[in-house]
Amino acid sequence: MKEFDIAIIGGGPAGYVTAIKAGQSGKSVVCIDNSQMLGGTCLNVGCIPSKALLNITDKYSEMSSHELLNKFGLKCDNVTFSLDQMMSYKNQTISDLDKGIKGLFKKNKVEYIAGKGSFLNQNTVEVIKSDGNTEQISAKNIIISTGSVPASLPNIHIDEKRIVSSTGALSLQTVPKNMVVIGAGVIGLEMGSIWSRLGSKVTIIEYTDSVLGGSDTDISSEIQKILTKQGMSFIMSAQVTGVDEISVHYKKDGKDLSIADVDIVLVAVGRKANTNGLGLEKIGLQTNNKGQIDVDKQFKTAISNVYAIGDVIQGPMLAHKASEEGIALIEILCGKNVHINYNTIPNIVYTKPEIAIIGKTEKQLESENINYKVGKFKFTGNSRAKAIGETAGFVKILVDAKTDEILGAAIINNVAGEMIHEIGVAMEFRAASEDIARTSHAHPTMSEAIKEAMLAAHDKPIHS
Repeated sequence: MKEFDIAIIGGGPAGYVTAIKAGQSGKSVVCIDNSQMLGGTCLNVGCIPSKALLNITDKYSEMSSHELLNKFGLKCDNVTFSLDQMMSYKNQTISDLDKGIKGLFKKNKVEYIAGKGSFLNQNTVEVIKSDGNTEQISAKNIIISTGSVPASLPNIHIDEKRIVSSTGALSLQTVPKNMVVIGAGVIGLEMGSIWSRLGSKVTIIEYTDSVLGGSDTDISSEIQKILTKQGMSFIMSAQVTGVDEISVHYKKDGKDLSIADVDIVLVAVGRKANTNGLGLEKIGLQTNNKGQIDVDKQFKTAISNVYAIGDVIQGPMLAHKASEEGIALIEILCGKNVHINYNTIPNIVYTKPEIAIIGKTEKQLESENINYKVGKFKFTGNSRAKAIGETAGFVKILVDAKTDEILGAAIINNVAGEMIHEIGVAMEFRAASEDIARTSHAHPTMSEAIKEAMLAAHDKPIHS
């Protein structure tokens, strides 16, 4: 039996980053993952393939939008696409990144075992490999980082053919004529955008009264308005009751309604912790009512040498959040005193335009009885946005009414995911809106909108 300082079950953004950090820290480490491809959901059937397809379909949408091209004086007729080549590019991207992770494992002396890992006791993991053989691993510390799986509804069976999760939606062989998406969260909006751009009639059915549940009203209403203009349809405050061979049935305002002739149904109602089959009962470790593993501030479970990070514990299911937890945990195991500021972890939706959110929302500040001010600036007043024809959206800043400290922000813009990090750094250093307002921003840039929003929170914007 091989012995290690650290054994990690799961090779996604939590597990593989943790393994590399452990190797860099001089620990003997093994990473066990039930796949021949590292990177977990994010790399294989989530973040990376979806961004590849979002980028490709965005380019196609731009090229085939005669209204936009004519405005720029550009002519581009008879634009076509190859779905096979799109999928091939996506798959090649996944393969290249998988090879990159395996190269980093080799560089940092991380052993990788492909197989299903489960506990025999608190120091021993049994791995069932794809060929049926088993191997036992002993470790001083064991880290659970098995991620999450798609959630569903009790009356709907996902077969990844006609009724699909995000996994199936990323590998469709033909463009559906009529697609229904159940859920208006991040996955629903992103997947709906991909297929809508390629010609699908996309209808999103949402149980609540707003898209991106938890977001402030101005954020959700703005993006719904933009996506509706792009051709997507929304049915809000409706409950899906069933799916048959041709129709999706739902209830709204007390009426039983349906959408007929549906090719593909995407179930995008969220994700749940992937903790089944780990043998947790063999070490006396229980999950909570959400299937998650409870941990303390140092990611330790109820078992002294067993830790958990990423989607299997509480908090937003974000790849970068999981990675940060893995790095912090290794530093803790090396005797360092570190912590994660969860308030400065950004959340990004890769629609067009993108939505980037960090820190507190107005809803949260109101529930916590915190007095705040709002600074807001629309991109219609930004010179760069005007010059390139991308004026949709705004920057919104929330600051403490008394101290002027930045408490949260949201950006809707095509490069919002890149812009949000300036605000994240500012929040880490507990900057005030005045600090950013007085920082010179190059002209013309999209980031000037951040400066203007900070000016609006602190005093008055110049260009509004």
